[in-house]
Amino acid sequence: MNATPTPVTILGGYLGAGKTTLVNHLLRNANGKRLAILVNEFGALPIDADLIEAQEDDIISLSGGCVCCSYGNDLIMAMVDMSKMNPRPDHIILEASGVALPGAIAGSLSLLNDYRIDGIVVLADAETVRERASDKYMADTVQRQLADADLIVLNKTDLVSVEDLSALKDWLHDLVPDCRLVESQQARVPPAIILDGLETELDGHAADKPHQIDRFETVQLDLPDRIDPKTLIEQILVRDPPPLRAKGFCRTLSGELATIQITGKRWEIGKAVREVVPGVVVISAKEPGALE
Repeated sequence: MNATPTPVTILGGYLGAGKTTLVNHLLRNANGKRLAILVNEFGALPIDADLIEAQEDDIISLSGGCVCCSYGNDLIMAMVDMSKMNPRPDHIILEASGVALPGAIAGSLSLLNDYRIDGIVVLADAETVRERASDKYMADTVQRQLADADLIVLNKTDLVSVEDLSALKDWLHDLVPDCRLVESQQARVPPAIILDGLETELDGHAADKPHQIDRFETVQLDLPDRIDPKTLIEQILVRDPPPLRAKGFCRTLSGELATIQITGKRWEIGKAVREVVPGVVVISAKEPGALE
């Protein structure tokens, strides 16, 4: 068992929602992070050709030390094999098939001690999601995918009118009231919203002042000397605008150093494995309309 479980983001969404586009976007903006992309079969997730360095059996070597692996019909065994990689990935993105239920996948992976579920991100096609969610053949799958999400990326918003987009967001909030929602075009969202990559903000002191990432901002919070981690999370979740992502360290009431992680509606408290300066980085929407 690894001392620190590897974070796993499960990427869901119905066929054509933009999962492939998002994965390639994350690979192009990994910034030195070793990503492992896990797919059911390579044909289901065509990685951009210029990112591929070599292919052998069920592993594709990608630029920047990233890899793409196929798990076929045995996801658990593929995850066990991946835990033996040296060096192991910094973050795993598991791309679920268009008809899979990401919540069920998360339930299976929660049994593996070498990994932790960092979040379930579900893409929704702004043009088609509402129609598919009412189709007698697709409705149950689409609605359950959306309900599983910690964060919904509403993609292709440039292909619908302002009025239709507003109505669609109202509908999504009624369908999944407690889920964070972020808009995108061509699945372009700040990678830090998806990836477990906020350490650089803290360790490099790059977040001393608020700054903008596209339509989003990253802010480092001032913390008291000691605080209950759950209370801190509750305070972050009610911030305005609401957080899409938060990560950091705090000193507990008993003096121990704890980690907190928030992805959309999912949060986690853990024990820090190294001594660091307490601090929490929060990513949220900066412009009206980026997050509703």
